Amino acid sequence: MGRGRQKAKATRQARDMKYFSPATDLAALERELSAEKPDRAADNEYAEHADTYDVYDDDGYDEDSSYS
Repeated sequence: MGRGRQKAKATRQARDMKYFSPATDLAALERELSAEKPDRAADNEYAEHADTYDVYDDDGYDEDSSYS
């Protein structure tokens, strides 16, 4: 039909999304935020080699060569 009906629907949907406030489980959020984070470096068996083979290291980078 016309642009008016389409615009009214879009406006209504935007208003619904703007003022929609879902129920928040604050206890679950508190548990998630207070949980200890695992040590990622200990889990990564290649962490000790990361500095050796760093492609973006400025010391060993030759501007004429390409990494493809």
